[in-house]
Amino acid sequence: MVNTTTWFWAMDLGARLISLRKARGLSQQAMADAVGVHVNQIKRYETGATQPSLEGLKMLATALHITTDSLLFDEFERGPDEDLRLQFEQVSQFDDEEKRVVRALIDGLTLKHQAKSQFQAQQVPAAAPEAATKKPARERARA
Repeated sequence: MVNTTTWFWAMDLGARLISLRKARGLSQQAMADAVGVHVNQIKRYETGATQPSLEGLKMLATALHITTDSLLFDEFERGPDEDLRLQFEQVSQFDDEEKRVVRALIDGLTLKHQAKSQFQAQQVPAAAPEAATKKPARERARA
């Protein structure tokens, strides 16, 4: 049997559902029965014709014995970069006070980044409004 956890991550939700369902040896009907929906709904999910609701995602994940994150996100889409992952592993060995300090630093840097991003998004290139309406020198001389 092929290890699906290594190659289904780059797929969309429908393709992931197909892959996971088949890896567990479930037909579309068996999957529909496990989730509690009509088989046509599973077909729509798998083809991408419709997207499941939040409750539907929970039921799909439960039936497949996985997390909803596994259905929605690529493997490394939500996790830290590899270099940060190693640092977070080290932080997990800190005592409670050291962990509190690290959390406070991360919270502060996160707020700073969000504020900077919002500020930059609000900045509009300052085009001189009079330059757009200003007449060329020749036309001004004639006037």
